[in-house]
Amino acid sequence: MFGKIIGTGSYIPRQFITNEDLTNYIDTSDEWITDRTGVKKRHIMKDETTADMAVEAARKAVEQAGIHVNEIDMIIVSSVSSNVILPNTACYVQDKIGAVNAFCFDINTACTGFIMAYNTAQSYIDTGLIQTALIIGAEGLSKIVDWSDRGTCILFGDGAGAAIIKKDSEAVFDTVMHADGSMGAALTCDNGFAYRPRLIDETENKTMSQEEKNAQSQEGHLNQIQNTYVQMNGQEIFRFAVKQVPECIQELMKKMQINKDEIDMFILHQANSRILQGIAKRLKVSLEKIPMNVSEYGNTSSACIPILLDELFRTGELKEGDKIIMSGFGAGVTLAATYLEV
Repeated sequence: MFGKIIGTGSYIPRQFITNEDLTNYIDTSDEWITDRTGVKKRHIMKDETTADMAVEAARKAVEQAGIHVNEIDMIIVSSVSSNVILPNTACYVQDKIGAVNAFCFDINTACTGFIMAYNTAQSYIDTGLIQTALIIGAEGLSKIVDWSDRGTCILFGDGAGAAIIKKDSEAVFDTVMHADGSMGAALTCDNGFAYRPRLIDETENKTMSQEEKNAQSQEGHLNQIQNTYVQMNGQEIFRFAVKQVPECIQELMKKMQINKDEIDMFILHQANSRILQGIAKRLKVSLEKIPMNVSEYGNTSSACIPILLDELFRTGELKEGDKIIMSGFGAGVTLAATYLEV
């Protein structure tokens, strides 16, 4: 037995940066960005943190679900950009919303993260370990983007989305998941702590001249700046997504013995509009079945799908009985497609 989504929530920072704003910092234009990505603006944290956004999205999801927080058995947060390492972000959320009965953990599968969290929750429900889960995708990507790099800063934004999944005898679930670590170099971001001086380094450097120490320090600083920002091979990611996402979705439909005409909506990771259009073309489905909000928010990584889900539920575009396939792809590289019914 699996679970159904009974409530969603999202949080979007009020502050935003338009394409016109970016022209003050990098060599670009609104036309250039819009044509290549479909992004018109991206919302950026000001006083918030990634963990704070996760909390607000969670509160809204709990409210819409109409449950008490004590009913939540598990909290999963997906993020590549949380402001906290210890405690994990899920425990931070648990404390702030008072979900004292939940056990908590974080995952990192980048832009595929919300789907992986959803699949994990379904697995726990199916085994009988839990009945109700809170899953969250939350990202503060503005903190790990190099705002002088035109190839990345035009794409990414901040935000969080959440969903409550509850055990339901009528719930339907199936999924296909893949990963290819050999393509990891296509999208990277190193942990800045790895570049901090260690005690053993200081001991070894005692025999170096001050000039040598200064040169080494400068080189290390430059490496830290470069590696701790998101770096992406955009063309490689584009080729991977446009080819592999449709194949993953088709693999899921074949596994379930259903066809694309039976699917009411394909809810996809909002990487950019060109990728979404390419996926639609390969699947041979109308763009009307592939909702987009990338123009408003940009790419918010693991927050993309839950933010979009929340919008679709609250506007009534997703209706009871609708058959959905969610699909995402991200750094790793990771890839997944999941079937659900509203």
